[in-house]
Amino acid sequence: MFQYEKVLQYPVNIKNPNPALAKVIISQLGGPDGEVGAAMRYLNQRYAAPCREVQAILTDIGTEELGHMEMVAAILYQLTRNLSVSEIKESGFDAYFVDHTTGIYPAAASGPAFTADYLQSTGDPLADMHEDLAAEQKARLTYDNILRLVDDPDVRDPIKFLREREIVHYQRFGEGLRKIQDMLDSKNFYAFNPSFDKQKPKRK
Repeated sequence: MFQYEKVLQYPVNIKNPNPALAKVIISQLGGPDGEVGAAMRYLNQRYAAPCREVQAILTDIGTEELGHMEMVAAILYQLTRNLSVSEIKESGFDAYFVDHTTGIYPAAASGPAFTADYLQSTGDPLADMHEDLAAEQKARLTYDNILRLVDDPDVRDPIKFLREREIVHYQRFGEGLRKIQDMLDSKNFYAFNPSFDKQKPKRK
């Protein structure tokens, strides 16, 4: 059961709208390595977790990603509020505007809408944990790229916070991976089902 606190995890207070920045930052909402995919990935993977500790890591991080979705949406809203028609045209925001006005819609900076193809849930804890470690690094890289493009300190501040959380999540998934590995047969390090892999092949 989730408890919703009606406050952002980290404050977003952007004074100057900038639809050109919104066009790139939107990738961290609905892009291939964005927060929508992260939340769905982890909150679904937790059911296959082999122990309560790993399940808790996935639940904690998946829940936090919901808060990050809210933060990114707040950034997008504040960057696109009260735009004039000329600002929309000059910034190249017109293609988005014609379909969504300034509503928040999960899409990649390159244009495609969010798709569940961006995420994976295999039911194999080792495969899922490696997926999650990679996902956090790719999300961190996306925030790095956004920071390379953004000069406004009001925008950089919450983006830097979100980037830091990706690093923390990566570390926690590392703890989860070590926990899973400790549960495995040391002679069969990469297989989560050692009893199956130890079966002798049937003779023909």
